[in-house]
Amino acid sequence: MKNKHGANIFDISRQYGYDLKDIADFSSNINPMGASPRAKKYLIENIDMVSTYPDTDYVELKNAMVEYSGARAENILLFSGTTEGIVNYIKLINPKRAMLLSPCYSEYERELKRINSEIFYYDLMEEQEFKINVADIIDQIQEKKVEMLVFANPNNPTGTILKRDEIEKILQNTTVKILLDETYVEFTDTDVFSSVPLTERYENLFVVRGVSKFFSMPGIRLGYGISSSQEIKDSVNNAEILWNINIFADIMGRESFLDRPYQREVYEFITDQRELMVKELRKIEDIKVFDSYGNFVLSKILKDKTAAQLREYLLKYGMVVRDCSNFKNLSDKYFRFCILKKEQNQKLLRGIEEFFR
Repeated sequence: MKNKHGANIFDISRQYGYDLKDIADFSSNINPMGASPRAKKYLIENIDMVSTYPDTDYVELKNAMVEYSGARAENILLFSGTTEGIVNYIKLINPKRAMLLSPCYSEYERELKRINSEIFYYDLMEEQEFKINVADIIDQIQEKKVEMLVFANPNNPTGTILKRDEIEKILQNTTVKILLDETYVEFTDTDVFSSVPLTERYENLFVVRGVSKFFSMPGIRLGYGISSSQEIKDSVNNAEILWNINIFADIMGRESFLDRPYQREVYEFITDQRELMVKELRKIEDIKVFDSYGNFVLSKILKDKTAAQLREYLLKYGMVVRDCSNFKNLSDKYFRFCILKKEQNQKLLRGIEEFFR
């Protein structure tokens, strides 16, 4: 079976006869504003660099990452996408006992099972709005002798989040190694929620980020990890393939990290539209909408309909939402949608309202 996440818009295009440009994919969680104009312009003007080998040390790319993330250059590890960073770190640590949030991104479980790790699940409960109780998770880590805790902050698909000082409490009170996926943290206030500064003080913290979601560039496959552990850095660097980041990822990555006006525009647009969508959807009595710190929103159908029925109804109008029934700890009543352009968001609101009418 192929490893799939969310919708395949190519399949949908073939099945329903839509042009790809006419499909509004609310399942992919990708910033709808597209890649940085500065990065695209620079790439076009320097397209002939396709005939040039990238810098083997990626000095300019790492310097841009330093300015953007606040991490030290010597603590940055480059990957061909965030998933490669996740896979490599899990293999390096090779934990016998690991803990995941439930529900969460399925790739974590997939990789832990590949190394035959015993997996424990910290259930996020709807009654607590899917929030993590820090004291409780510390107790469970200690009780179950967990060696690695893997989670996204904000969490996918619930949109819940821990503040930096809450994550530090886990680090202070356990010896667990934390693999922290900050794929969606840039859609929040990073001064409060990003744990990059903690990597300086805790060698057992490994933060991974990428450019697929916030920077809207899944096609270039660029990710990076941040760690102060010399053992981890040596292991990754020794196993690194020469020129593992291609010239286009190098160029577009560094220009995107330096494009501050674009970053502010994305953050403000997603925040405003997310708040608007939550406010409007809460007027519909048939669904419950949960608060989110990501660029996506989790909702639950309260009546006798299912998320699969809603998804099928919206597909007729070229809109794709995520049926969350295949996430652990979620039933067939849950669906998730991301924030797209204003007119698309309004169309989705109308579609959901019509479905329940």
